Amino acid sequence: MSKSPVVHAPADPTLRGIAEIRQFFRTNETPIYFISPTAFNLLGIDRWVRNFFYVTFFDSFEGGHPRVVVPTDRTHREFTSIEDVCNHLLRDPEILAWMAARGPGGKAAFVMFDGETEALAAKAGLEVIHPPAELRSRLDSKLVTTRLAEEAGLPSVPNTMAWASTYQELQTLAGAASLGDDLVVQTAYGDSGKTTFFIRGQRDWDRHAEKLVGGELKIMKRINNFEVCLEACLTRCGTVVGPFMTSMIGCPELTPYQGGWCGNDIYHDALPKVHRARARDLTEKLGNRLSQEGYRGFFEVDFLVDKDSGELYLGELNPRLSGISSMTNVTAGAYADMPLFLFHLLEYMDIPYEIDVADINRRWAQSAGDDVWSQIIIKETHPEIELLTAAPKTGVWRLDERGRISFGRWANDWHSLIDEGEAFYLSIATRGEYRYKGADLGILVARGRMQNDDGELTERCHEWIDALKAQFAGTPVAPDEPAARVPLVALKQPG
Repeated sequence: MSKSPVVHAPADPTLRGIAEIRQFFRTNETPIYFISPTAFNLLGIDRWVRNFFYVTFFDSFEGGHPRVVVPTDRTHREFTSIEDVCNHLLRDPEILAWMAARGPGGKAAFVMFDGETEALAAKAGLEVIHPPAELRSRLDSKLVTTRLAEEAGLPSVPNTMAWASTYQELQTLAGAASLGDDLVVQTAYGDSGKTTFFIRGQRDWDRHAEKLVGGELKIMKRINNFEVCLEACLTRCGTVVGPFMTSMIGCPELTPYQGGWCGNDIYHDALPKVHRARARDLTEKLGNRLSQEGYRGFFEVDFLVDKDSGELYLGELNPRLSGISSMTNVTAGAYADMPLFLFHLLEYMDIPYEIDVADINRRWAQSAGDDVWSQIIIKETHPEIELLTAAPKTGVWRLDERGRISFGRWANDWHSLIDEGEAFYLSIATRGEYRYKGADLGILVARGRMQNDDGELTERCHEWIDALKAQFAGTPVAPDEPAARVPLVALKQPG
């Protein structure tokens, strides 16, 4: 009598817990590409994920980073958005051939993308590992965010949303909502403070009317506030909430935009203890509401604390990676478990997993801010247009006691910084580029804080800014020259 063959049940592929997930990424065989103007937002993730690459247009590393790929042909410069840059990269024959050589089934991550990006990625055989562009665009509206947040139980700064074609109409709307005469007005879309306007009278309205008329506005009472921000990731197991950090907003030494984001500090008391648990709870509620819209993955939240009343308000939602992803992924919590972005990747890696989100959030709440870091985003603040003949290079720089800097060593990210006397500089505008008002010049990441409790830049921060700007040199470009009309693409900011 013959024996029946033994049938073995297939092994359960489910990843259970952080250790198994980390091992999975360390042995990952699927090519994953971060496609963006620079590698800034996810720089260092390649330490955690095998086969992770950065496909960029700006050559911040001058060919020195083994996982940064830059097209040889960089003559096309008429970009008006990050989406334009990404679409250009996905059309570049050299980039497409390089990705094809790495094998099929690649996945593509972006900060910003649109429907054209999705089509180009599909044509290249890549899966876009984000919610659809159409959904992200709808959720990116400050007006939609406010309404969804209200449904989820998140308070916003006292506001009304309506159309206004004159200052008198704006006053009437503000009066009906008891918002006062000192107002903050936002259009539905915009970043880096470019579409946030401070209106106190007819003159302010006249200055910005062209950008305000013709669309629905969010009209808010102006409060005396400070801003904190955090990133979170909506997973199938719940919302993982990252650490809090303060924002640098409108610093004239760093940005020409009054409401413009220009850096962050992450430290233990970035958000007062009285607000921490509530802010985390509100973030989870917002994640739950976003899941009802079909959203999953990374998102960023700004909270505003009214200094006068002590109230905590939702500021903005950004349904994407953001300018603070760089800080989130270098914190003590990230090293104890894994970077927040890896939770996002899990949602798109076609493998089942189980994690205890409540336990992760408990640990991250305890360790958040234990590691003190800062970053400053340096933009050109002067109106002159110049062709750069010299610019500081990417790497670790040192600052001496007299406020002078010197290049210390090459580095491909900021993880090796030793103390507060050195910082990592990521070059964006390099020799041969044009600088003009609002152009991104570079990013500095350091240990320690760059802003004090009163919201002022520290003396050390001023020294870094002055010393780095002194490294730039250029020749003037006449406004009527063709080159003067070609902009550098600004980094997408968290606000």
